[in-house]
Amino acid sequence: MLWLLVAIPLLVGPVLLAAGRRADSLAGPLAIASTVLTLAVSVVVAVTRPAVSMPFVEGVAFALRVDGLSAILVVTVVTILLVVLVFAVGEIGPTESRARFFGLVLLFAGAMLVTVTATTVVSLLMAWEVMGAVSYALIGYWWHDSRRASSGTIAFLTTRAADLGLYLAAGAALAGGATGLTLGGLAELPGGWRDVVAAGVVLAALGKSAQLPFSFWLSRAMDGPSSVSALLHSATMVAAGAYLLLRLQPLLSATGWAAVLVAWLGAFTALVLGAVALAQSDLKQLLAASTCAQVGFMVLGAGAGGVAAATAQLVAHALTKSLLFLTAGAWLSASGTQRLPGLRGVARDHPLVGTAFTVGAVTLAGIPPLALWTTKDQILATALHESPPLYVVGLAAAALSAGYSARAVALVWSAPAVADRHTAPRRARRVLPSQRAALPPLAVGTTLLSVLALPGVWSAFAGIVSSRPQPTPVWWEYLLSTVLALGAAAAAAGIVRLRGDVPARPLFGDWLGLEGVARRFVTVPTLRAAEGLARFDDRVLDGGVRAAAGLGTSLARTADTRGERSIEAAVRAVADGAHGLGRLALRPQTGLLHHYYAQAVVALAVLALLLVVL
Repeated sequence: MLWLLVAIPLLVGPVLLAAGRRADSLAGPLAIASTVLTLAVSVVVAVTRPAVSMPFVEGVAFALRVDGLSAILVVTVVTILLVVLVFAVGEIGPTESRARFFGLVLLFAGAMLVTVTATTVVSLLMAWEVMGAVSYALIGYWWHDSRRASSGTIAFLTTRAADLGLYLAAGAALAGGATGLTLGGLAELPGGWRDVVAAGVVLAALGKSAQLPFSFWLSRAMDGPSSVSALLHSATMVAAGAYLLLRLQPLLSATGWAAVLVAWLGAFTALVLGAVALAQSDLKQLLAASTCAQVGFMVLGAGAGGVAAATAQLVAHALTKSLLFLTAGAWLSASGTQRLPGLRGVARDHPLVGTAFTVGAVTLAGIPPLALWTTKDQILATALHESPPLYVVGLAAAALSAGYSARAVALVWSAPAVADRHTAPRRARRVLPSQRAALPPLAVGTTLLSVLALPGVWSAFAGIVSSRPQPTPVWWEYLLSTVLALGAAAAAAGIVRLRGDVPARPLFGDWLGLEGVARRFVTVPTLRAAEGLARFDDRVLDGGVRAAAGLGTSLARTADTRGERSIEAAVRAVADGAHGLGRLALRPQTGLLHHYYAQAVVALAVLALLLVVL
C-alpha cells in the first residue's frame, strides 16, 4: 500500500505531461479521481504504518516508512491536494494546458509524499530534487509572462543554492560511516561529521521553508497560479523544510549548537516576516510573508524540541493557509485584483468567500479557541522552557500575526472607498462553482481542528507524533497570548476603520530588500567570478592547450621535413650497401671446383696469419 501511495501521483502526473494537450479535457477529472484514490490509500497506510525498501547501491537502500509523524503529514498532504485540484478546475481555463498543469501538480505532491516517508538520505534527496524542479515549472506555469518565468527561476535558484547543504550532509554522512545512510542514524555519527551533517541539513531546510535570509523567493512565488500558492505554502514545499527539521530533531539536539540556532532563526523569522506581512498592500504578498512567519513558529518548535507542537502547527497552518490562498484566488478571478485597497468590500460582494476567508484569518490570528491559538501556545511553552528571551520574541511574533490577519479581514469587509487612486474598477464576475466548492470543507476542517485545545485530544495527538514528554502551557500563558492577540487584532482593525489603512513602509513593504541584497552580494559577485573564471579558462587554460597543440604541430612538421628525409636517406643507403655486398658475395660462386680450392687455401692462409699475429 505504501508503494501504491507514492506510485499513483508519480505515475498519473507524468502520463498527463506526456499526453499533452490531447489530455486537457480529461486532466482535471483524472487528477481528482487519482487523488481520491490516493487519499483512501493514505488513510490505510496511516493506520497500518507500513515500511518498504529496495536496494539502491551496495549497503544503501531506497526506503520508505510511515510512523506517527509521517502518518499525519501524509493524510494532510493528500487532503490539501484534493481541495486544491477541485479549485484549480475553475482557475485553469479550458484554453490553457490543463494536462501540463495537473500533471505537474500530481508530480509535485508525489515528491512530497516520498519526502515525508523517506527513511534514507537517498530517497530523501531524490524527492527533494523533484520537488525543487517541479516548483520552478509551477511558479512559472504562465511562462509567456517574462516576470512569471523570472520568478520561477529566482525561486528555483534560491532554493537550489540552499539544497547544496543536503548534498554536503549526504557526503559527510557517507564519509562519517553512517550505516545505510539512514536518517535515524545521523545523530549517531562522530562529532565532527555530525556537525557538518547538521549544518547541511539546517541550510537546506531554511532555504526550502523560506526562512531568513532566503525568504524573498516566496514573494516571487506569488506570480504562480493561486492554486499553486495554496499547495506550495500549505502542505508541500515550504512545509518540507520544517518537516525535515522535525524529522531530524535528534540530530539537532545531539550537536549542542544546531538546535539553539534553529530555534532563534525561526523566532526571528516569525517576528521580522510578521512585520513584513503587516506592511503589505497586496493580499497574496501578505499571505506569503505570513507563511514565512508561521513556518518560523514550526522551526522554533523544532529547535526547542517541541516536535508535537510544531507538527500540530504544520497541520493547522496547512488547512488555514490553503483556505486563505484559495479565497484570495477566488477574489482575484472575480475582481481582477489582489491589491488590498482594490479589495475593500469584496467580502460583501462574495459573502461565502468572505466568510471562509474570515474563518481562516481569525485562525491565523491565534484567536481562541481556534487551532493555531493552541498550537502556538504549545510551541511558546516549549520555548519558555528553553529560554525566556526566546519566549518573548515568539510572543511578539504571535501578536503581529493577529495584527496582519485582522487588518486583512477589516479591509475586505469595510465599505469601498469613494475615491481611491490605487483602486481599479473591479470586474463583475462571479466565483465559479468549483472554486466555491473547495472553500467550505477547508473552513470546516480548520474549525474542527479547534479540538486540539482539549487536553485529552492534545495528549492523544502528541502521543502519536512523539514519545518524548514536552512542556505544556499553564493558565497564565494562555491568558497572556489571548490578551495580546485580541489587543493586536482590535488595534489593527481600529486603524483600518478610522484611518482607512496605514501606508506601507518601503523597507518592510519590499520584504527588507532581501532580493536586492541577494543580487548585490551573491548574484553579482558570483557572475563576476564566473566571468573571471571564463576569461582565465579562455586565455590561460585554453591558451595553454592551443600553444601545446601548436608546438606539437610545429615539431611534427619539422620531423616531417627534416627528420623523416634523413631517416629515409639512411635507410636507402643501408639498403644499397646490402644490395652491393650481395652482388660481391655472388662473384666467388663460379661453379668451378679449382676456384673453390684456391679460395679455401687463401682463407686458411689468412686464418693462420691471424693466429700467428694474435
